[in-house]
Amino acid sequence: METSKPLLLAVVGPTAIGKTVKAIELAEHFKTEIISADSRQFYKEMQIGTAVPSKDELARAKHHFIQHISIETNYTVGDFERDALAKLTEMFKDRSVVILVGGSGLYINAVLDGLDQFPEVDTNIRIELNRRYQEEGINYLQEQLQQLDPDYYGQVDLQNPHRLIRALEICLATGKPYSGFRKQQKAKRDFDIAMIGLEAEREVVYDRINRRVDIMMSEGLLDEAKKLYPFKELNALQTVGYKELFKYLDGQWDLPFAVEEIKKNSRRFAKRQFTWFKKDPRIMWFDYQTATTDIISQL
Repeated sequence: METSKPLLLAVVGPTAIGKTVKAIELAEHFKTEIISADSRQFYKEMQIGTAVPSKDELARAKHHFIQHISIETNYTVGDFERDALAKLTEMFKDRSVVILVGGSGLYINAVLDGLDQFPEVDTNIRIELNRRYQEEGINYLQEQLQQLDPDYYGQVDLQNPHRLIRALEICLATGKPYSGFRKQQKAKRDFDIAMIGLEAEREVVYDRINRRVDIMMSEGLLDEAKKLYPFKELNALQTVGYKELFKYLDGQWDLPFAVEEIKKNSRRFAKRQFTWFKKDPRIMWFDYQTATTDIISQL
């Protein structure tokens, strides 16, 4: 690919589709490094449940933003955008291609296009939403968002109360859907962008997710959740794979049911990831089994 600017090559797709392996193979071909935009893999204490690349994989290609902060750090998507752009400026000094990989669409888009500008919100709105969440549970937030912004309802992680509250406070403060503030002009970047997406039949993706969860459990996910249980209220841990096991540890669910819930919620998350990425016309889609050499030739 001929380009006058350095190239940021993004590898996206649903969970368990094989993005890590594909990104490493591309990094090896271009003799470059990888920026991870998987927001769950940022945290040092979360390894098994976030499918952090193995030591062998990390040895094949240098990764950035893997387990670099603590779960007790309030690390926002805006922080990641700032840090990732600074890292890219440094990396592009001596390489023409860098790989960006992840399934967190918001974090991918922050690097590629910048964050949307949202209006200031009265803090009382946020306080009231948090109170209703504590009293009535996450179902209240989900139902409100479905009414006020059905578009974003179809994309957001419905199990993440912080994302739901953020969207709802914008809806309530402005009287307009949160999604309407997310379609603004893209930021200008000093690099070119190419995006490849990995996909498979739904049954294949779901089977890969189910098998991955079984592997995580065999590798000690429950023990990892036990260590993190004292911190279960932290934002970083409001995520699939941990919150279900916390309910088991709370005595609300038995273990087989909790594991099935992890699988079910992971499948739902994959569906939302597809919905998010399929709206981006820049993405060149490939079957997940496509040889990396074939992808490179099409680039």
